[in-house]
Amino acid sequence: MIHALLVLLTAQLAGETLTRLTHAPLPGPVTGMLLLVVAFAVFPRLVGVMRPLAQGLLGHLSLLFVPAGTGVIGHLDKITAQGPALAVVLIVSTVAAIAAGALAFAGVARLLGTEVGE
Repeated sequence: MIHALLVLLTAQLAGETLTRLTHAPLPGPVTGMLLLVVAFAVFPRLVGVMRPLAQGLLGHLSLLFVPAGTGVIGHLDKITAQGPALAVVLIVSTVAAIAAGALAFAGVARLLGTEVGE
C-alpha cells in the first residue's frame, strides 16, 4: 500500500509541476490524475497495485467531507444572509446542467443517426 501511495502522490506532484511549468488552465491534481490514467494504460500491472489504496480511500471518502461541513457551520451566518440567492443559483445551475446534458445527449444521438426515444 505504501508503493501505491507513493505512486499517487508522485502523480499529483508531477501534475502540479507540469501545470505550473506550462501555465496550463487545469489544477495540478487533475493533471496528475490524467498522468495516472496514462500510466495505467502504459503499465497495466499498476492498476492491481493501486486497487487496494483506491478501495481504502473510497471506503473512507465521507471523512474528506468533514472539513467542508465544518466550514459551512463556521460561516452559517453568511450562508443564512445569502440563503435566498444561494437557493436561486443552485436551482438555476441544476436546471441548466440537466438541460445541457439533455441537449448533448440529443446532439450525439442525432450525430449517430439514432432516435432519442429508441
